[in-house]
Amino acid sequence: MNKVVRNAREALERAGIKDGMTLMAGGFGLCGIPEKLITALRDSGVKGLTVISNNAGVDDFGLGLLLQTRQIKKMIASYVGENAIFEKQYLDGELELELVPQGTLAERIRAGGAGIPAFYTPTGVGTVVAEGKEEREFEGRTYVMERGMWADVALIKADVGDEAGNCIYRKTARNFNPMMATAAKVTIVEVEKLVPCGQLDPDQIHTPGIFVDFIFAGDGYEKRIEQRTTRPK
Repeated sequence: MNKVVRNAREALERAGIKDGMTLMAGGFGLCGIPEKLITALRDSGVKGLTVISNNAGVDDFGLGLLLQTRQIKKMIASYVGENAIFEKQYLDGELELELVPQGTLAERIRAGGAGIPAFYTPTGVGTVVAEGKEEREFEGRTYVMERGMWADVALIKADVGDEAGNCIYRKTARNFNPMMATAAKVTIVEVEKLVPCGQLDPDQIHTPGIFVDFIFAGDGYEKRIEQRTTRPK
């Protein structure tokens, strides 16, 4: 199978993106987000999307672009505090939201990728997070059951990849990307550098190519910083 495509638009078309799908989008804040795929998704005009991501970007960048065009129906995230558009749409009843504790979100995705349908965690016990969920006691401590999580398509950003889909992430840009790459029916990866097979050290690969369906090289990445904080001189 030839996994290499020319650009984000072709990747989305070959993945069969359509209205109402559930997507995973890697990234933490604006670090390691699939910039090119998000832009191409906006341009495609698909709507009614459920998006699983750590956060919802900012007003004019990242997943915020899809909120501007009202293409997202529901967000499943752990943090949404940087996006005024998100806030307005949610308060106006235009956007559904499922807030998930950050560690639980990561484990739900990892479990989904590992074929684990559910697990127990102490996080959220006694809060609204646990409402309506099964609880059990283990060794005197109460745990709440959380479900594994899957998506139709995962949108992933890596630093370097090869033509077989093997990927390496750069430092903290790894974040949610590797686990999301395992937890979708179709995984699309955009990389900053695409190399021939055999050029990556097998011991350094974070996402094996078996999880990747389509891969392409992007350019001109903006890589914004969500909140720049510096020390006084």
